[in-house]
Amino acid sequence: MTIKQLLAGFASLIVIAVLALFLVTGWYIVDESEQAALITFGKVEETVTEPGLKFKLPWPIQKVEILSRGTYNLQVGYQEEGGEVVEFTNEAKMITGDEFIVFADLAVQWRISDPEQFLFSTEKPEEVLYNAASASLREVIGSSNIDDALTDQRAEIEAKVFENLVSLVEIYQIGISIQDVKLQDVELPTQEVRRAFTEVTDAREERLTKINEAQKYENQLINEAEGEKDAIISRAEGQKIERVERARGDIAKFDALFEEYQVNPDVTRQRLMLETLEQILPDTEIYIMDNNSDTINYLPIRPIERNNEGSSSNPPPLNNQSDDEGGEENNE
Repeated sequence: MTIKQLLAGFASLIVIAVLALFLVTGWYIVDESEQAALITFGKVEETVTEPGLKFKLPWPIQKVEILSRGTYNLQVGYQEEGGEVVEFTNEAKMITGDEFIVFADLAVQWRISDPEQFLFSTEKPEEVLYNAASASLREVIGSSNIDDALTDQRAEIEAKVFENLVSLVEIYQIGISIQDVKLQDVELPTQEVRRAFTEVTDAREERLTKINEAQKYENQLINEAEGEKDAIISRAEGQKIERVERARGDIAKFDALFEEYQVNPDVTRQRLMLETLEQILPDTEIYIMDNNSDTINYLPIRPIERNNEGSSSNPPPLNNQSDDEGGEENNE
């Protein structure tokens, strides 16, 4: 076998090896839930997100790292089995701002946002994320009171942890984006402490209940007083209008009397005097005396009224006078 044949055979082997490498490593498949980082001589050349069959140069020129585009879940401070917390880790123990020891755990949902940073920025990006989440949780719990952590401030704590963790991930540039942060549990270390805190919480809730009841009673009294005030004002307004209208009526009556007085003063004066006497002495019978004061003439106003109502049709005679004289005096 000649050297030329050996070279030709060696070249054939190289070609066959290259073809084999191409057939084995020259293609890859990207699923719909995946993304691929195409690496050329150790540098990310392209990020492929379109699903399907793709081709590349064979190894070792190019290689591909397939990464998921789905959401990952990171557990900080606890271990979970079957969707339930079974054990707290050492990372869960921390101190609040008012120096209480609590167990707090956290669930972090995250995605790979930059494959190049995720692959080459740090050796263990998930460990960096874990430490950043733990630090963020400790910072927020360490600046919060025990009451806030155990009662109604959990949403605010979660928001602060999320904000701190996003800031740290951006600083570290590990190619990860934070989707959500969920504070799982915040518990006191012992049963006795938990019982004491429960009693304090119950007392606080009872205090708030009493305060609410007192405020409700106060509002009820205020509303009743406001209603009574409005009623008094309404009655006063009604009395005011009534008195004004009565005064206007009296003025109109006085003006009418004054006009009559101007027309006939004597008659009007006499009529007013009789009306006044009737108002002052409503049940008194009236007698009229002459100038000599010897004869008393009786003016039977009341009996006449009673007779007109049906008791008698004839007026009684005048005292010490005949019927004719009484009639004349009455006519006078």
